[in-house]
Amino acid sequence: MAHNVLIVCSDQHWRDAAGCYGHPLVKTPNMDRLAARGALFTRAYCADPCCVATRASMQTGRWVHRHGCWSSAEPYDGAIRGWGHRLRDEGRASVSIGKLHFRSTEDDNGFSEEIVPVHVLNGVGFTSSMVRDSEEPYPSNADFATEIGRGESRYTLYDRKVCELTCAWLRETAPGLGRPWTLFSSFVAPHHPIVAPGAFHDLYDRDAIDMPRLRDAGERPRHPVLDVRNRVWDYDRHFRDDEHIREARLSYYAYVSFLDRHVGLVLDALEASGQARDTLVIYTSDHGEMLGNHGMWAKMNMYEEASAIPLIAAGPGMPEGVVCDDPASHVDLHQTVLGAHGLDDPAAAGLPGVALQELARGGHGDRAVISEYHEIGAIAGMFMLRWRDWKYIAYPGYPPQLFDMAADPVEARDLAGDPAHAATVAACDSRLRGVVDYEEANARCFADQARRIAALGGRAIALSDAAAGGGLAYTPMPDVA
Repeated sequence: MAHNVLIVCSDQHWRDAAGCYGHPLVKTPNMDRLAARGALFTRAYCADPCCVATRASMQTGRWVHRHGCWSSAEPYDGAIRGWGHRLRDEGRASVSIGKLHFRSTEDDNGFSEEIVPVHVLNGVGFTSSMVRDSEEPYPSNADFATEIGRGESRYTLYDRKVCELTCAWLRETAPGLGRPWTLFSSFVAPHHPIVAPGAFHDLYDRDAIDMPRLRDAGERPRHPVLDVRNRVWDYDRHFRDDEHIREARLSYYAYVSFLDRHVGLVLDALEASGQARDTLVIYTSDHGEMLGNHGMWAKMNMYEEASAIPLIAAGPGMPEGVVCDDPASHVDLHQTVLGAHGLDDPAAAGLPGVALQELARGGHGDRAVISEYHEIGAIAGMFMLRWRDWKYIAYPGYPPQLFDMAADPVEARDLAGDPAHAATVAACDSRLRGVVDYEEANARCFADQARRIAALGGRAIALSDAAAGGGLAYTPMPDVA
């Protein structure tokens, strides 16, 4: 039997910042109620800890090295068919409301309609993301630490409109379609600027706000690739003191609660439409947020705060009140959506995803998933494998990292150089190579980016982000008032 699918996507939501994931402070009653009636995936990972590449994976069901949308200046252009194209082939509505971060609505991205979409700036994106040999701090880094606090931003105003349009579509359009539909409703919260309206700010006691873990350099492992990453993305040095950090974390938690409120309004609208029983609901985010942990902010690395994602699914085909510890990934959305519609896809046989309906039933504990990062700040590609209790990260040309996630969930001890773990390193490396020839993928990425930089007019022009407007901290939102 075919069912509807509602995907609610956020941007930069640290998995642990939710009540259903065990955070003692963050208030997310609507995400919690969705988890209570469905499956909560505890080992779900983004395909890439940055927006553009990971959203291409969400749309196509392919790893980053398979679709080649490597960076924030190499966006998805619809050339690779995804689940939306397959739905349209069958005459099913495939609609988006909100942020997509593809190249352009002029491309065939697989949606029958894109409502108030946000794509990469000027159809180009941040070309500096391809300049991988730069170790200079990104020009707008200071904005991250200053644009925080109580109030409204273009992002919160945009999300209010996305919620309004989503609720209206569910109440007024969906019931009259006559065939199963899929709606991708995509918010920008809690992506910086970390500004939250006062009502959500007031939910939190400043004195109770926790501080980042492993922030001091002596508490955490070092790595040459991450040292460069931290010089390029030097957000942390712009935070004046503990009170400044506490305000940022409080504002982020408030921003998550703002997001949660809008998730709740969407769920209420679905219920009011009379279609909740026949709709698979998925909540996820494109990647996480470091929030000062490991001395980092934003994303662009493979620590849990950046690479792990919240993933909740409830409705037809999903067990109720289940916690699933088997690994999951953005690439699983392809099989999940088509499975809910009762459709097969000949192309899916070569794809790595597993339907969430199947994962939630268990039996995939030995599965491995990966994540990749190929942008400015990464002097080598980052290739992460999550398998059993291990997280293994390969950096072509540099030493790997290995973490025992059962014994060390905060990733304070890198075991890769310990002779006692040599066999584990070898086993993880072999498993990763079974998914991707990471030296080949790394070389191909650098070659693709070099050609793109040359076509733009050279390194200096690419580094200036001239084609996208230059000097921006984040993609601006359209005026949706």
